[in-house]
Amino acid sequence: MNPIQGRRTQGQDGSAAVIAVVAVVVLVGLCGSMLMIASRSNDERGTAVDRGQALAAAHAAVGQAVVELSADDDAVQVPETPFAGGTYSATITPDGASGTTLVDATGTVRGETVRIEALLTGGSPDIYDHALFAGNTSGDPRYVMKLGGTRNQADKVVGDVYSGGAVTVSGNATVTGSIRAEGDITGASGEEGISQPVPDIAAMNYPLTADFKVKDMFRTATYKSDDAGGKAYQLPETSPAHIFRKNPSDRATDINATTKDDYFLEDPYEPVNVDGNMDGSNAYPITLSGIAGEPGVNGNHKVYYIDGNLWIHNKITYSFKFENSEPNGVQVTFVAKGNIYFSDNVFYDNTQTDGIAFIAMKDSGVPNSGNIYFGDPVYGTLEQMHAFMYAENNFYDNNLNASGSAQVAVYGNMTAGNQVNINRDYGSQHSKLSVNYDDRISMGNLVMPGLPQTDDANGGAFQLAAWRRLPQQ
Repeated sequence: MNPIQGRRTQGQDGSAAVIAVVAVVVLVGLCGSMLMIASRSNDERGTAVDRGQALAAAHAAVGQAVVELSADDDAVQVPETPFAGGTYSATITPDGASGTTLVDATGTVRGETVRIEALLTGGSPDIYDHALFAGNTSGDPRYVMKLGGTRNQADKVVGDVYSGGAVTVSGNATVTGSIRAEGDITGASGEEGISQPVPDIAAMNYPLTADFKVKDMFRTATYKSDDAGGKAYQLPETSPAHIFRKNPSDRATDINATTKDDYFLEDPYEPVNVDGNMDGSNAYPITLSGIAGEPGVNGNHKVYYIDGNLWIHNKITYSFKFENSEPNGVQVTFVAKGNIYFSDNVFYDNTQTDGIAFIAMKDSGVPNSGNIYFGDPVYGTLEQMHAFMYAENNFYDNNLNASGSAQVAVYGNMTAGNQVNINRDYGSQHSKLSVNYDDRISMGNLVMPGLPQTDDANGGAFQLAAWRRLPQQ
C-alpha cells in the first residue's frame, strides 16, 4: 500500500468536522421548528377543545333556563353555575307579544368564552295553568271578565286569570296570581295585549275516541223507579254507565226545557244520602264499576262521552261524592255534547289523588250548546265544586244570588273557550265566587284521561326553536 493513500490530511479532517457541525445545527433547527409547530398545534388544539367545551356549557345554560322556566314562568336569570371545568350563566327575556322566550347564554372554560342566543317556543300558560280562563273566541270587543263584591261577599281567585277581552277587578275582590288579558285590565296590575290559544275540541274526536259512548249504551236501558227520584232510564250495575239516569220523570220541567236528552249523574245502586251541611260529610255516593269490589268492567281512568246534556242535580240530596278505596284514586272525564248543569255540590273522596273533569262541547245542530251553568234554578243548593271544568262556549249563572247560592267555591278551575259570563250582581247584593286553583294537572301530579291540549304537554312545554352564536360582550 502506498503510505500516502492510507493517510488523511489535516484539511480533510477539518472539512468533515464542519460538515458534522452544520448537520447538527440543521438537525437542531429542524427539531426546534418541529417542536414549535407541535407546540403551536397543541395550543390551537387545546383552544379549540376549550371553545367546544365553552359552547357545551352555553347550551347547558339554555337547558337550565328551561328548567327554571318550567318551575317558575317568571324566571329571568340563570346564575353562574360550575360546568365541565368552567361555568355557565344566562339571562331570560320573555316576549309577551309573540309568546316566545329569548335566552342569552354564556359558557366559559379555561379562559375561553362562548355566547349564544336561543329562541324558545311553547311554555305559554295552558288552560290548566289558570284558575279562571276565558278565551273569547267570538272576538267580542265588549267582553269584560268582572270580579267584584265587598267585604265577606268579595270574589276571591287564588291562581292565574286570563281573559280574551278585558278584566275589571272592583270592590274588595282579590286575585292571588297573574292577570293576563287581550284587552284592558282595570283595578289590578297585569299583562295586557296577550293572546292565548284554546283547545281544539273537534280534534279530540270524542264520538270515536271516548272509552264509553253513553247514548249508545242506553239503548238497552230499562225505565224504572228509584229512590233517586221518579222513573228514569237506567242500566245494570255492571255497566260503566250505571252512574247516569236518563230523563227522570221528577225533573220533567228541567228536561222539557232542553233540546236533547238529559243524563243525570246519580247512582241508583247507592243510598241517596241527604248532605244537610252541604260539606260532603253525608253526600250521595257515586261508585265506578269494576274497582274496589264493584261489579262490571273497569270504569276508572276513562272518558265518558254523552251526546246530550249532563246534569248534577237531584231533588233529594245536596251533594255527590265519587267514593272509592283505590290507592291512586279515580280519574274520569265526562264530555257532554250539549250543556252541563251544576245544581248540587261535587266532592272528591281523596283530594290528593282523585280528579274529575267536565267538558261541555258545542253541537252544531243546537245553537246554545257547549255551556256550563252554575246554580239550582229553584233551591240555590250549589256551594262547592271540586272539578276541572271546560266549556267550549260559555259559563252562565242560574239563580246565583243572595236568596239562592250566595257563595260558590270552585276547587279546580273554570275555563271557557269563549266567555265566563256569570252575572252575580242583583241590586245591592253580590253572590261571591271563590276559585281555588288546583295545580295537579299542570304540575304533572295528576294524569286525567282525554283532556284537550293547547300545547305539546300539560302546562305548556318549552321547545328550542333555534339558536345562534353571538359576539362576546
